Amino acid sequence: MQGKKHLTPELFTTVNIYDLVPTDNFYRRLSKDLSLDFIYKATKDYYGKEGQESIDPVVFFKILLVGYLNNINSDRQLIAFCSDSLSIRLFLGYDIHEQLPWHSTISRTRSLYGEEVFIELFKTVLQLCVSKGMVRGKRQAVDSAFIKANASMDSLVEKEVLDDADYYADELNENSEFKVSNTRTKQVEQHHDWKKKAYKSMPKSSSKGDRKDEHGNLIRPKYLSNHTHYSSTDPDARISVKPGKARQLNYFGQLAVDDANHVITGACADFADKRDSQCLEQIVEITKENLEENHIELGEILADAGYSSGEALKYLHENDIEAWMPNFGQYTPEREGFVFNKEENRYDCIKEGGNQAKLHFKGEKTDSKGYTKKTYRSSESDCKNCPLREVCCGLKTNFKKIDDSIHKPLYDLMHKKLTKNPLYAKRMSKIRSKTVEPVLGTLINFLNMKKINSRGIQQANKHVLMAAMTYNLKKYLKFITKKPSITAQEMCLQIGKAQTCLKTFLFDLKSTFLRYPIFQNPNFNPKINLA
Repeated sequence: MQGKKHLTPELFTTVNIYDLVPTDNFYRRLSKDLSLDFIYKATKDYYGKEGQESIDPVVFFKILLVGYLNNINSDRQLIAFCSDSLSIRLFLGYDIHEQLPWHSTISRTRSLYGEEVFIELFKTVLQLCVSKGMVRGKRQAVDSAFIKANASMDSLVEKEVLDDADYYADELNENSEFKVSNTRTKQVEQHHDWKKKAYKSMPKSSSKGDRKDEHGNLIRPKYLSNHTHYSSTDPDARISVKPGKARQLNYFGQLAVDDANHVITGACADFADKRDSQCLEQIVEITKENLEENHIELGEILADAGYSSGEALKYLHENDIEAWMPNFGQYTPEREGFVFNKEENRYDCIKEGGNQAKLHFKGEKTDSKGYTKKTYRSSESDCKNCPLREVCCGLKTNFKKIDDSIHKPLYDLMHKKLTKNPLYAKRMSKIRSKTVEPVLGTLINFLNMKKINSRGIQQANKHVLMAAMTYNLKKYLKFITKKPSITAQEMCLQIGKAQTCLKTFLFDLKSTFLRYPIFQNPNFNPKINLA
């Protein structure tokens, strides 16, 4: 007989939430393995002694953890998701009939706590991974990724030089809510009026709805730069772009990953208009500090060519840190046709058929990109009548000039190390790519690091730390420690028994041989050492 289920809700019922959630549920195991009681002490200074009670700090961080575990970026959706799950309610300590905190409480509490609380939480989970033998510190792979800011490109405002500098500074450094004043709002509207008027007057194209001018050319957005514009809603966000993608406001997420079991040992956020090489010192110092707190020594640093710069190599050299990092593309180990005379600090021309000119040191200068270089130049009398002048110096120049970075000796040392051990260098490059790149992909696509739902560099740093902590926590729960089949003590006992048996066997063998007359000859020595 076919059955049909009808729902008849009971007016009063007795239900225990512990009976409704399986004992092997992920969140029940997480509650057992992760203790967050230290958060009460870490957040004590953020509250007074009077007034209404706030949200439980442990509950707040558990709610955030659920959001990162389930790749939920919106606080509204996060609270709705937690309310709808029995296992998460049990994890948070809320019974079936209890109402969860409002979503606005989550955003306000996130802004209330300082970065040190999130750093302490990250270090606590990292310490758990170390205690399980998941980190060895031999190699740390470093890489970065853009994280989309919670600000639109339409919020960009052209930088202006105002008479009242204090007023301008206050506008850039507003409170954590990033409210925009009426004056600034009018400036934003005036700045974007040209777009509205132009788009309304131009006909749409038939393909993608793009606007075209009277000649049929697509209207492209005005070129925007961090030097000329800033976001009025999030002044810390920076305009950045990747090849093949549109410009947008981003932050920079930096990671250091241990190559043993892909545990994140260092994480931080930075401004997106920086180069990777400018962020290397910060992420290495963070990683070094985290490892030293767990009594682990920092080994090798693995990075790509984007982290290569004179300042980065100088930092690594001064701190005696071993690194495998290819030099950037513009580096040239040797100048074709010239040899450097270290004693005289000059370049000598060795081109066959040339005038053998001498390029003397003329001083240091800083170019438009901020790089300081040494300039070596020949005299016009040496190169003016040289038969190779046009090829070497150019059509309109009568002298040869060579610019070298002030850190060229450090570049040469790295180049020498890479060329001396090419197989090992290639292996380090593969280890770096297979260690840190999958971790970044997991964080961005599955652990909510793709976009920040708050504003400001401090909030961005909290976001990166929480995503990295969540990744380490999942690795910790899944990691199984391989126990040896025999302990060291048992092995020593077995070796001792084997030695005793061997001595007994040799003694019996000698006794057997001595029974025969040939072995009783005093000149015969069997040379059996029973020691």
